Amino acid sequence: MKKSRSRWLTAGAVTAAALTLGAVALAAPSLTVPAPPAAPMTHLNNIAAVPVPAIAVLPADDTLAARADTGAETSGDRQQLLRGAYLARAGDCIACHTAKNGTAYAGGLSLASPIGTIYSTNITPDKTHGIGAWTYDDFAKLMRTGVTRAGYSVYPAMPYPSYSRLNDDDMHALYAYFMRAVPASAQANRRNGIRWPLSMRWPLAIWGKVFAPAPIAFTPPPGMDAQTARGAYLVEGLGHCGSCHTPRSATMQEKAPSDDASRLFLSGGGAIDGWTAPSLRNESGGGLAGWSDDAIVDFLRTGRNEHAASFGAMNDVVVDSMQYLSDADLHAIAKYLRSLSPHDTHAPAYAYDDTVAARMMAGAPQGAGERLYLDRCAACHRANGTGYGRAFPPLAGNPVLQTKDGTSAIHIVLSGGAQPATHAIPSALSMAPYADLLNDRQVAAVVSFIQTGWGNRGGAVSAADVARVRKTALSFDANGLSPVQKDPRHEAPGQDSRAPKMGQAD
Repeated sequence: MKKSRSRWLTAGAVTAAALTLGAVALAAPSLTVPAPPAAPMTHLNNIAAVPVPAIAVLPADDTLAARADTGAETSGDRQQLLRGAYLARAGDCIACHTAKNGTAYAGGLSLASPIGTIYSTNITPDKTHGIGAWTYDDFAKLMRTGVTRAGYSVYPAMPYPSYSRLNDDDMHALYAYFMRAVPASAQANRRNGIRWPLSMRWPLAIWGKVFAPAPIAFTPPPGMDAQTARGAYLVEGLGHCGSCHTPRSATMQEKAPSDDASRLFLSGGGAIDGWTAPSLRNESGGGLAGWSDDAIVDFLRTGRNEHAASFGAMNDVVVDSMQYLSDADLHAIAKYLRSLSPHDTHAPAYAYDDTVAARMMAGAPQGAGERLYLDRCAACHRANGTGYGRAFPPLAGNPVLQTKDGTSAIHIVLSGGAQPATHAIPSALSMAPYADLLNDRQVAAVVSFIQTGWGNRGGAVSAADVARVRKTALSFDANGLSPVQKDPRHEAPGQDSRAPKMGQAD
């Protein structure tokens, strides 16, 4: 479920800080933009940051009411199904278990891993290829221990260590939704592209016993208030935010399953599909320091706020999951994230520096990076790096540009991208790719500049760094956008007649 779209894998995003770079446009030297005020982190755009108002929450499953048999369902049954649909959105199950142009929850999405390609499985109530023959105990066992009805262990691409935090009521609601409200699909499961002996499943059982936390439902620590506890339950459980945003050891387990275990929890993960998952802790140097609750809620609901814009797998999380959550739950998540103490206690707070802005606005850029930025990026992100509100995000002070890892910045310059189109903000503003326009040396120059300009504390990158990212970066295709939202999935449903049933290992 959720966007573990390769949270365990080297191959999403998903809660939460980001950037979107330039556009192909020339910024004239005469461009006169006022310098930011003295407190750039609170008013970085020279435009008042007004929180996006809460609007009617999208139904988690907009045809559920029509599909339910009102003659057979009691009011309590219907409420359980509606609750299950909402929880499935909170867990973002559809993102991994639906292929591009495929049937919802019928599987077939490819997930790249260090050992080969894993294909998500059919979790519709089809009795042959899905989970239609599973009992509640079968379902709960998989969700909490990673062991299927047939007895084999799944790959940790499924974040069952996080799902083990769910309480019984929510687990029953999810089971009811998938068994009684999701339409069955007879789509066969695809065989994984993992060669023997790595395809053997018994080592996964050992991995689970050694590294997975005990499957115990979430219990708030003493003294935690109800709202913060609700946020912790969603973040640590169904949200499985740690799958991307917590560093992993050499044996691929998260180094901390919760904040109780270590401040490494949500302190920033590795690269996933060529994007680096930033810290979600209340800290400087790449985290959420300076973000208000409303700013975090806006980011989760729309993929943008006055500080940053989402990219990579986080776009999918926003589109498929976060925009469906209630205002109360989004604020609970925000309050919990802001309660997390810094992991890096030595990172200095961001402070705006107008030196390069003044130089560029005077028409006197220095070095290849500044010249490329003024020519290619400043029209959207401004010479002073503050961007234009939620249309074009700021680069000055952007959390993603405060770390030494320039992977995400390189990737978006090469591939381009788009902000997610949501119910609250349906415009999917996009940026064209520069992979065919700039060579590795030029990309390294402009990325090094934005990572260090305007007071940013990121590090310089090399042409070799760019060449490494270029090998796997795919150009953004604007034709892939629908009028409302883009489909981030990239793998067509499987048609392999030799594919295993849900109860079989391959």
